[in-house]
This record gives sequence, structure tokens and C-alpha cells, in this order.
Amino acid sequence: MAEKNLENIISLAKRRGFVYPGSEIYGGLAGTWDYGPLGAEMLHNVKDAWWKKFVSSREDMYGIASSIMMPETVWTASGHLEYFTDPLGSKKFNTMFKSKAGALKGETIDIYLRPELAQGMFVNFKNIIDSFHPKVPFGIAQIGRCFRNEISPRDFLFRVREFDLMEFEYFVKESDWEKNFEFWKKEIRNWIKEIGINEKNVHELEVSE
Repeated sequence: MAEKNLENIISLAKRRGFVYPGSEIYGGLAGTWDYGPLGAEMLHNVKDAWWKKFVSSREDMYGIASSIMMPETVWTASGHLEYFTDPLGSKKFNTMFKSKAGALKGETIDIYLRPELAQGMFVNFKNIIDSFHPKVPFGIAQIGRCFRNEISPRDFLFRVREFDLMEFEYFVKESDWEKNFEFWKKEIRNWIKEIGINEKNVHELEVSE
């Protein structure tokens, strides 16, 4: 029943100009989707609402737009090269997209398309400190395109190889983490209601330490 409902949603979204399968006239590319006129407008509206709520309306949040491409050294330090994997048979498959920067043989370096936004914020932490001298607590936020080489993309827009994220990292004193955590949970739930999502459809996931 759920699969049938999803098929109906995909069909409706295409007919109404919200979203189309990527590269469809050339056979398509699994895990990619193109937003049509209505879908693009909806996407921009959601991003704008998020940015206004969590960034521009606050004095403790600093917005950035970091590079999509980052060198291998970043992903080695963060652990992504070792742990950002999916099981593939008896082996582990790293789901980051790898490429090379540079044109001359012997002078190229390995780079990766970011699979998430956090590292772009972490590598700019010192830059924000040096430029704006914020006091803790404060946050760094950004909206951007991310890429994951999913082994089996599926479920329409929910598991794809290219997607947008809206994310912030909020830095607090260790003794105050719980108070801030509860504050942001409440703020996020308020925003969800503000943009018209039924709160009953949102579930919290308990993550073990």
C-alpha cells in the first residue's frame, strides 16, 4: 500500500511540475531528480523560511556558504574516509564522490564532494572567531548541496545521490549542553509547525552514546 501511494505521489508531482526524474530524456540517472517551476519555488521558500528563522533573525548565528569540494585531508581528519561507508557484500563501500583537482600529471590532488555540511562549518570555526569574536554560545549555519554515492537510491526524494541540507552547529559550554539542546528541540518543532507540517508526522530518534 505504501509503495502504491508513493507511486501516486511521484506521478502527481511530475504532472504538476514539482519534480521530474533527472536526465529523463536520456534514460535517466538513478538517485537524481530535477525540480520543476513549482518545486523550485517550494524549495526556495523552505530555505528562505529556515534561514530567516534560524540565522538572520538571531544575533548568535553566523551564516556561511562553504565550498562543495574539499581536499582529502579534511575527510581523513573527520573520519569520513574510514567510517562514511555502507556494507557491500563482505566489504565496506565509501559513499563519498571522489575526484581530482589540477590538470598536470603529478600535480593533482584527491578531492571529495561533501556528503554533509558540518565539515565546512568546522573548518571555518577559527575564521568566524577571528572575524566576529563571538561569545559562547553561538552557532554557524549554512544551506547547501551535498552528494552521496548511494548503493541503492530509492524512496523518491528520500534517498538520493544529490540533495540539499539545512544545518547549523551550535557551540556551548559543556555544563550548559542539556539546556541548549532542549531549547533547540523546541525551536525546531516550532518551525516545523510554522511551515505547515503536522507535528504528528515528526518523530524523535533516540541515539545511543
